[in-house]
Amino acid sequence: MQFSIVQFEEVKSRGFRMDAEYWHPQFIKNSSLVSPENKIKDTIYHNISNIKSFPIDRGFDYLEISNISTGSCEYYTVLIASGEEPARAHYVLKEKDIVVSTVRPNRNAVAFIEEDGIIGSSGLAVLRAKDIEPEYLFAFCKTDYFIKCLVRANKSSMYPAVANSDILDTSLLIPSQGFRRIITNIVQDALFCVHEARHNYAAAQSFLMYELGLDQWQPKHTLTFIVEFSDTRLAGRIDAEYFQPKYGEIISAIKANPNGYDTLKNLVTIKKCVEVGSAKYLDEGIPFVRVSNLSPFNLTEEKYISERSYTEIQEHQPEQGEILLSKDATPGIAHYLGYKPQKMIPSSGILRLKSKTEKVNNEYLTLALNSLLTQEQVNRDVGGSVILHWRPEQVGETLIPILPEKTQAEIREMVTESFNLRQWSQKLLERAKRAVQTAIEQGEQSAIEYLESEERQRSSDA
Repeated sequence: MQFSIVQFEEVKSRGFRMDAEYWHPQFIKNSSLVSPENKIKDTIYHNISNIKSFPIDRGFDYLEISNISTGSCEYYTVLIASGEEPARAHYVLKEKDIVVSTVRPNRNAVAFIEEDGIIGSSGLAVLRAKDIEPEYLFAFCKTDYFIKCLVRANKSSMYPAVANSDILDTSLLIPSQGFRRIITNIVQDALFCVHEARHNYAAAQSFLMYELGLDQWQPKHTLTFIVEFSDTRLAGRIDAEYFQPKYGEIISAIKANPNGYDTLKNLVTIKKCVEVGSAKYLDEGIPFVRVSNLSPFNLTEEKYISERSYTEIQEHQPEQGEILLSKDATPGIAHYLGYKPQKMIPSSGILRLKSKTEKVNNEYLTLALNSLLTQEQVNRDVGGSVILHWRPEQVGETLIPILPEKTQAEIREMVTESFNLRQWSQKLLERAKRAVQTAIEQGEQSAIEYLESEERQRSSDA
């Protein structure tokens, strides 16, 4: 049995939090690691502009909680057209802002903003550093200490969440300027690697479009056009969106490729994954990967299942060399497992693709699936649906251009380099995070010794 003895005055000072979980020994011990005299709110600006002061008539890039990677420096924005702004669109973000999700604090969704003008969701807390290096603050917000502080502050509701004030009132370790400079340099290196990785990946996508003569092509929504009745019968569709000319332009370009094309079902085997039901979700265990955890570059974790549940459905365990492809909610996201994956089970909204031909290499195929070529085919297939659902038979009919082997090899090299840069970025971020956590638990000198040992290990491996 675990228990804590707490003075009434302390309970009173904590807003009369009476729930036992709040006073769990691990949380009490964690909160004692950092002096309460320094708070995050003491080192940041508090006047953050909202969308009312932003010229939304030209559209904007929007950042939602679900678009923040939990294990890296990356986040993804969605381009929102004028007049279509989400109800949760709120903050006008600036370069070097740190945003922290107030929902499901255990996920540690924290992002370092890289440019001005992004609109952030109201579900984010915005930390704009004033008296401390933003890179250090970012690393601090990735630590286990910070996560436990927010998990403790959770109001024990059915939907775990914290208030902005819970984040701002978190005690902040302020080490020496020299140590903060070291952490800042590591984080900057991690961010630079991500920037270079994005550049390489974008270059690979541009190369693909150039090879098909689509490097200058932009999708254009046409208000009026004529379609033959025979075309509607052939497609089995009568909705106007399906016959938008922009989709025909993509298909024509693929079919005009001198080296040919093929349907996805002829290139890979397609296996549907499984749904376990929310009743089997756990806070820890074997990762249950849903569409929201899938991106072209990494897999995040949020839901888990037991070892027993995993054993019952382990035939759905992905294998190295497969591609995971989303078909529901946000269809058309492809992630290549070029590495041996850990134990996991993908949800029914995800398909497992396994190559059955040498016509295309996996890195090239994954890039093609994540490109505008496939996304426009997805938009055509699911257009008009309230809940987006890309049926497996539609997935199988997706057209993939077959480029020459040499060209595919060049694309594979760019994609692989992008992946390696992202891997190194994650290692750097983990190093910075662990160093700050070590400073919190054991002191600054121990943290420096840890970093020195990591550098020696790196030199010996080189």
